[in-house]
Amino acid sequence: MSIEAVDFALRRRAEERDRISDDLLDLDSHPGYRLLKGARLTGETRRRWDEAQARAVTLWWLFDAYRGVLDRAQELRAGKPDLAALTGLLAGPSVELKPENVPVEKRSLLRAAGEWITLDTVVARMDAAYRDVAETVAAADDAWSALLPRLDEADVARRSAQDQLRDLDDADPDLERIGAGIDRIRAVVTADPLGAAAPDGKIGGELNGLLADLAARRGLLEQAARIRAEYGDRARRLGERIAQVADAENEARSIRDTVLVKIASPALPVLPDEAAALRDRLAALDTAGGRWLELVEWLTGLERAVDEALARARTATESMAGLIGRRDELRGRLEAYHAKVVRLGHAEDAALSEMYGEARALLWTAPCDLRQATVAIAAYQRAISRIGVAG
Repeated sequence: MSIEAVDFALRRRAEERDRISDDLLDLDSHPGYRLLKGARLTGETRRRWDEAQARAVTLWWLFDAYRGVLDRAQELRAGKPDLAALTGLLAGPSVELKPENVPVEKRSLLRAAGEWITLDTVVARMDAAYRDVAETVAAADDAWSALLPRLDEADVARRSAQDQLRDLDDADPDLERIGAGIDRIRAVVTADPLGAAAPDGKIGGELNGLLADLAARRGLLEQAARIRAEYGDRARRLGERIAQVADAENEARSIRDTVLVKIASPALPVLPDEAAALRDRLAALDTAGGRWLELVEWLTGLERAVDEALARARTATESMAGLIGRRDELRGRLEAYHAKVVRLGHAEDAALSEMYGEARALLWTAPCDLRQATVAIAAYQRAISRIGVAG
């Protein structure tokens, strides 16, 4: 090499050394690298971090060797230049890798001597080692970045739920179970982020389930707080609604008695009789003794049961009242047909009069046979149509 080429190579190598030094320091100060160094790792992360640390040791050793050769070259250039020696240092195999310094994965049982490599080869090997270490650090950091913030959010939500629970002076085993699950997942994520971020998504799915359970428990706690504040009013309203159920059931029984007298062989629904049981359930709520989480289910369940019982009683009443309405509707149709016959001058028609009398007797006799009355009116209407007076 000429003196100009030596000076150019020294400047380029010095710049390269400084750039590599900055990259190594950046790697050392990377938050993910520091977390990995300080964590008690397990599983897949421990395995890959052990490999990465071995590569990092090799990386620093190679950098020290590179820097040592460059320092010797700069010392030679500062004195009387020995171009052959400088060429050997800068362009030749100037770095010795002794057997004990060669990475395990590159050793051979057949090689007893060391290996001499050029500065370019040193840089290439440093680059490969750096990429391996940085890839492991980035993968672990990505896993932590994906899961730890969600765990932090879960902890905030859990503390909020625990505060709500203390305000209620109650206990919630489900909240304790969820909290234990969150703590366990945090321990797994902290110790083995790469395992936790495995493609099967097991940890992520489990965390999603716990977060959903936590949201449900918080909603239940909020309901419990509302019930505690509103319990007196809601219990009073429930009592009033149960009274409405009792009235509706009494009305259904009254309608049933009327239908049995006026309608023959009616198909009646089963009569509801739930008011007494609902009153007992309402009285039992007072024995809960401030167990507000249980009262959420009991009170809302009772409110729903009262609404359903009231709807059943009213539906039964409407169904039975419909039979009386059907009889009245048939009476109206019969009288309308008869009025038309009279208006058109066929009042003396013996056949029509007999059919009218039979239908009227069925409809005005108690109990009324609705099926036979319907058949009789249909026959009367057809007879009217045949003589041209129905339409």
